[in-house]
Order: sequence, then structure tokens, then C-alpha cells
Amino acid sequence: MKRWLALRVAGVEFAALLAVVPLGAGVLLFAELAEETIEGEEMGFDRAILLAMRSTNDVHDPRGPDWLTRAAIDFTSLGGHAVLATLVVLVALFLLLTGKRAASLLLLGSSVGAALLSAATKSIIARPRPDVIAHLVETSTASFPSGHALLSASIYLTLGVMLASVHSQRTLKLYFMITAVLLTLLIGMSRIFLGVHWPSDVLAGWCLGTAWASGCWLLATWLRSRGMLAPR
Repeated sequence: MKRWLALRVAGVEFAALLAVVPLGAGVLLFAELAEETIEGEEMGFDRAILLAMRSTNDVHDPRGPDWLTRAAIDFTSLGGHAVLATLVVLVALFLLLTGKRAASLLLLGSSVGAALLSAATKSIIARPRPDVIAHLVETSTASFPSGHALLSASIYLTLGVMLASVHSQRTLKLYFMITAVLLTLLIGMSRIFLGVHWPSDVLAGWCLGTAWASGCWLLATWLRSRGMLAPR
């Protein structure tokens, strides 16, 4: 019995350590990017990356075949509010129907919190959208941080960790986490390709979204250690 308790405590501490590292790194890097943005400093790589994705003869003409532009539009929709909200509600209902009420509420709360965090930071920093190249999709909010990058990082990574935590097979764990990271990266890069975000906007969104997901996972670990959340 004592050994089982010791292993459980060790597992909780290890999980907490794994969550603290990306949480701290994400917050620090986001703070650095936000400070430079507020001060009006232009990051050298922003303009260079955007222009590299356009034809040398016409900065409004995206490089590559037409299907690449269509693919970018499809990928960017995976980080849209409607798609993410639908996904979260469906998973939350599944958790609720399988008796995991606390996990369902935690998922809903973390998702709503991420959306509010995105809206608040956009409103405070109020960075204009890039004016270097033409926008290939419509936008209506401020540029920093990328809401698509922030929300996709926080929600897809949270779902990836949840799925990985209920399987003991290492291959499946890697599959879920790699899929979550890949989706997050593709959504963020699509925003840059479509010309609606500076690369630093997307990087900041990834950092803050990853930090938020790590914080939520840390909270879940703490709740589980006190029996307030169902075992993995």
C-alpha cells in the first residue's frame, strides 16, 4: 500500500514537472514578444518571412500552385472558432456521457478561458494586421497574438494529452501528441501563408496557447491527486 502511494505521488510530481517547463517557457517567450510589439519594434524576421511566401514579381501573388492556397484555407479553418467550439462540445458531451463530469467541465472551462485570453490580449495590444502583402482570407480582429494559433495550441494539445494519458501503449501516446502538435503547427503556418498574421503573432499564439494547456494539465494533475478528478 505504501509503495503504491509512493509511486502515485512520484507520478503526480513528474507530471507536474512536465507541465511546469512549457508553462514557464511559454509565458516568458510570450512576454518578450509582447513587450517588443507594444514598444513598436519590428522583428526582422516578420517582413522577410511574409515576402518569402510571395512571388518576387508580385508581392500579392502567393508562391506555389493554386492547391497550396486552397489547402492553407482548409487548414486555417481547423483553428476557427466554429470548428473548435464544435469539437470541444462534442468531446465534452462524450466525457459527460461516460461519467467523467469533472473532466468535461475542465475541458469546457479551459477552452472558454483560452478564448477569453485570446480576446483580452488582442484588445490590449491592438497590433494592426500585416500590410506588406494582400490578405487571402477575411479578418476582423487585431493581429497579436494569433487567435488561431493560441486556441489550436491550447485545445488540440489538451485533447492530445487527454487521449495519450488514457493509453499505456507508447506508440499511441506518441501518435496522439504528434498529431496534436502537427495540427497546431499547420494551422499557425497557414495564417502566415495567407498573409493575415505576422510570424511573431503566430509564435506568440503558440507560446501562450501551450502555456495555457500546460497550466490546465497542471490543474488536472492536482485535482486528480486529491481525488477530485477521475483517474486516468
